[in-house]
Amino acid sequence: MSNKTLERWSPLLLLAALIVVWQLACTLLAVPEFIFPSPIKIAQALAEFTGPIAIAAWQTFWVTMVGFALSIVVGVVLGFLVGSTRLAHAAVFPLLVAFNAVPKAAIVPILVVWFGIGLGPGILTAFLISFFPITVNMATGLATLEPELEDVLRVLGAKRRDVLLKVGLPRSLPYFYASLKVSITLAFVGTVLAEMTAGDSGIGYLMQSAGSQQRLALAFAGLVVIGVMAMAMYELFSYVEHHTTGWAHRGSQNE
Repeated sequence: MSNKTLERWSPLLLLAALIVVWQLACTLLAVPEFIFPSPIKIAQALAEFTGPIAIAAWQTFWVTMVGFALSIVVGVVLGFLVGSTRLAHAAVFPLLVAFNAVPKAAIVPILVVWFGIGLGPGILTAFLISFFPITVNMATGLATLEPELEDVLRVLGAKRRDVLLKVGLPRSLPYFYASLKVSITLAFVGTVLAEMTAGDSGIGYLMQSAGSQQRLALAFAGLVVIGVMAMAMYELFSYVEHHTTGWAHRGSQNE
């Protein structure tokens, strides 16, 4: 097996090894299912409740995507604003850091008061928890534009706006895609958090109901579904990044 093949399959091999160890530990130690279910019990729960899990997963997925889309729009706009001028960076960035430090779990009850129980808190929590990495990475990509390059472009007649739009934004694409891969996982966390706290549907609500009934296998099945959806979106952004910003990654031309 070549190194490239081993590298490609290493995540699945590691996952398989962890599942085997997990199953052996649960079997040999006779761990009760209501405390820590084995992979076989989780697979059985996935098979038994395929319909309800699929409905809940679709609900969580599209709510997350709506909140994530909002975070992209707001994150890019704020990132462009913060990264374009030193004054904006000095004025806005400290406030963004302070807001990001606020636990989002503490905001969900406020969102419930404002928007009621349902989809609103889930969408907004996904947005609030995921826009900050996009803002920071976009601002970093613009703010780290080499002064020498900017000076040369200005000498050639380019205006500040031209430098930012034609050079700064393309240069920020690797930062942007990196932020998307982080933010999409956070968006799922925000949605599930809101569903567990103030939802009436979705994977989070399903897990909360299963946990209250001590059906841990079903709750873990919900975790598996969330992990699969987040990983799929992460890989999607990685694929798009590889095919649009290959020039920014060392050795990508040889693949």
